[in-house]
Amino acid sequence: MTTTNLTLQTPSPAGLTWQVTRNEDAKSDAEREAILADPGFGNHFTDHMVDLCWSEKGGWHRPRVSPYGPIQLDPSAAVLHYAQEIFEGLKAYRHADGSVWSFRPYENAARMQRSARRLALPELPTEYFIDSLTQLIALDAAWVPSAPETSLYLRPFMFAKEAFLGVRPAKKVAYYLIASPAGAYFHGGVKPVSIWLSTKYARAGKGGTGAAKTGGNYASSLLPQAEAAEHGCQQVLFLDEGTYLEELGGMNVVLVYRDGRLVTPESDSILEGITRDSVLQLARDRGHAVESRRVTIDEWREGAASGEIVGAFACGTAAVITPIGRLLAEDFEIVHNGPEASELAMSLRDELTGIQYGRVEDRHGWMLRLDA
Repeated sequence: MTTTNLTLQTPSPAGLTWQVTRNEDAKSDAEREAILADPGFGNHFTDHMVDLCWSEKGGWHRPRVSPYGPIQLDPSAAVLHYAQEIFEGLKAYRHADGSVWSFRPYENAARMQRSARRLALPELPTEYFIDSLTQLIALDAAWVPSAPETSLYLRPFMFAKEAFLGVRPAKKVAYYLIASPAGAYFHGGVKPVSIWLSTKYARAGKGGTGAAKTGGNYASSLLPQAEAAEHGCQQVLFLDEGTYLEELGGMNVVLVYRDGRLVTPESDSILEGITRDSVLQLARDRGHAVESRRVTIDEWREGAASGEIVGAFACGTAAVITPIGRLLAEDFEIVHNGPEASELAMSLRDELTGIQYGRVEDRHGWMLRLDA
C-alpha cells in the first residue's frame, strides 16, 4: 500500500499555496536510470503530477502536486461526451551544468489560453501555468535526462469534468500537468521523411478548431495517418479548402525557394507552431526573407518542377525540424533530393537545439530556468 507524506508549501511567486503529497512509491534511482537509458516517447511517466480545479463560482483553486496516478471521473463528465478539452506540449532540457530549462513556455501558456477561448474553457493565467512547471520540476527534476537529444516532455492539459449532459460550456474544469522522459526522436540521425497528400480527408474546416490544440483535431488525423502509412509515408499533409497547404498531422510545413526565401502556409485552421515561429526567426536573423501566406499545392508542385522551390521541411516540438524528401499523392509525386534545403534545415535545427540545450547563445531570451 502506498503511503504519503503531506506537506503544505508557502505561497509561490504566483500567489498559490500548493498542497504537496510526495509519492512514497516513487521509482528508485536504479529504476529511473534504467528508464532514462531508453525512454522512447510517451511510454513512462514521472512520479508526480500537478492539478488545479476551476469552477464558475470559485475560479481557480486547490493547487496540488500529487503522486502520478489515475484520474477519477464521473461517467457523465462533459469531456467524455462533448470533447471539451485542450492540451499543450513543451520540453524541459538538461544543460551541461545540470540545470533544467524550458523553451519559450510563455508562448505555450498564451497558446493554451487561445485554445481555451475557442473551446469555451477558462483561461489559465500565465503565472499559474509557469508555476505548475516549476512545481513539478521541484520534485521530478531527476527525471530530466542528460543524454544527447533527450528531454523531459511536459504535457499540460485541461478538460471539462462537470457531471452534466446538457450541451453548454462546463462549469467545472480540471487542469493537469504530467511529464514523460523522451529519447532522441531520430535513432541513427535525422533522415528526410516521406509525406502523403490527403485529398479525401480534412483536418479542420474554416471557422473550426484547427487553430486550437485540442484532441479532436488529432483524432481526425488518425485515419489519414494510417492511409499514409499504407503508402510508405511517415506523415500526412492536409489541404485547406482542398487547394491550399495547411499542415501535417502534428507539424508545420516550410517551403524553401531558390532565392533563399522561406514560405510557410497561412490559414485560420493552422495551429500556430512555436517551433516554426522560432525557426523562422533564426532564419530572419541570417538574412532570409520569410513569408507567411496562402500556398496552393499547385505552387509547390510547379515550383519543384521548375526548380523555383528547392525543398521543404517540417517542424514541431517532438522532431524539432526534419527535411521532407518526398510528397506522394494519388496522381503525382514531388521529390526533393538536392542539398540546399536539407542543409539549411539541419543548420537551423542545430542552432535551435543548441539554444535549447545551452550550447548556443540565447539572443532572444527564449529560455526559462525551471529549477532555480
